[in-house]
Amino acid sequence: MADDLITRDARHVWHPYTQAATEPAPIPVRAASGARLVLEDGTELVDGISSWWATLHGHGEPRLVEAARAQMERLDHVLFAGATHEPGVALAEELSRVAPDGLTRTFFSDDGSTAVEVALKIALQAHAQRDEPERRVFVALEGGYHGDTFGAMAVGDPDPFFMPFAPFLFEVQRVPAESAAIVGALDELGERAAGVILEPRLQGAAGMRIHDVEVVRAVRAACDERGVFLIADEVMTGFGRTGALFSCLACGVTPDLLCLAKGLTGGMYPLSATMATEALYETFLSDVRTRALFHGHTFTGNPTGCAVALESLRVNEERDTPGQLQRVGASILGGLASLEGDDRIADLRHLGGMVAFDLTGGDSGYLSERGPRLRSVARQHGALLRPLGNVVYALPPACTTEEECATISRAMLAMVDAWSS
Repeated sequence: MADDLITRDARHVWHPYTQAATEPAPIPVRAASGARLVLEDGTELVDGISSWWATLHGHGEPRLVEAARAQMERLDHVLFAGATHEPGVALAEELSRVAPDGLTRTFFSDDGSTAVEVALKIALQAHAQRDEPERRVFVALEGGYHGDTFGAMAVGDPDPFFMPFAPFLFEVQRVPAESAAIVGALDELGERAAGVILEPRLQGAAGMRIHDVEVVRAVRAACDERGVFLIADEVMTGFGRTGALFSCLACGVTPDLLCLAKGLTGGMYPLSATMATEALYETFLSDVRTRALFHGHTFTGNPTGCAVALESLRVNEERDTPGQLQRVGASILGGLASLEGDDRIADLRHLGGMVAFDLTGGDSGYLSERGPRLRSVARQHGALLRPLGNVVYALPPACTTEEECATISRAMLAMVDAWSS
């Protein structure tokens, strides 16, 4: 059965971020429950990366499954242009309650890339409608990743993912995740600055890089002083991943625009949100219809996705998902105690449910030839892990047990041995 599935896959499927000519065959997954994936041959793997940082409470969380079933039976889908529905309104209300103060408006879309794309479009159009059309350049962090649509690619680091498209992307000033560098870039741009986009506290695809809360606070103050927008990309960091429901809350700041996806629905349903302040929303109100935000998707505000997201927010609150993730991260970190003083690794770090370290020596780039081997070693030790170049990390669901955390730790230790052998 597994061989047949892989053969059929090879004939017809185009996988993301995969060089099909050289990559090993994909793993054939038959089912999932909690923190575990079940392969076609019955092998079980602990999902140590929450299936690309999305699965929040665990695969097949019964409350989310029931929320989806009940909503599909009642109203599965309806357009969101000129129509509305209870799950969409209720979710927008609840997001305004739990998000940083002042984020009163929510624009729904489908995925993290689009949430960022919408935020960029709102910021640029708002400047134009405030008679500031020259404010067109964003400041972004080196190594950043914000998605794969064109605006999101522009504010991400083009190497290695986006080089074929670099000539088509708009101008961006990239700087280290340091307050002085970010503020300096804003000053250098002057009246051309549109704003700053960053992942608060933790840069994911950049290699799980942690920066201090003071960086985010300083950037918020600098944006206020210069009349530009702060966009917080919490697609990965949101919903407890860094130990707070939102990283912005831990920093004590409210961005002008907040991008959410992945854990918004507990990772069960494609849905994203771009939240904005009332002041930004009012910039688009006019008797002139062309001043509206002309952006939308077929599945914008899909009622099933909104119902699942609402239930996920209830689960967050009732179970203290940020606290659960903190305990999961601490457990994995404890299983890596033997790496203390080991010169084969550097910068062992932990934030919320994330644990990471850098492997030293050898080919360290994202496209390192060692990547597929390391993924294979992790699977041999019972875990699904996907290193970012030489950065080995874990970011599992909140339901991960102590035993499953130990499995992840052992797999990470085995990856160190494989790297150095």
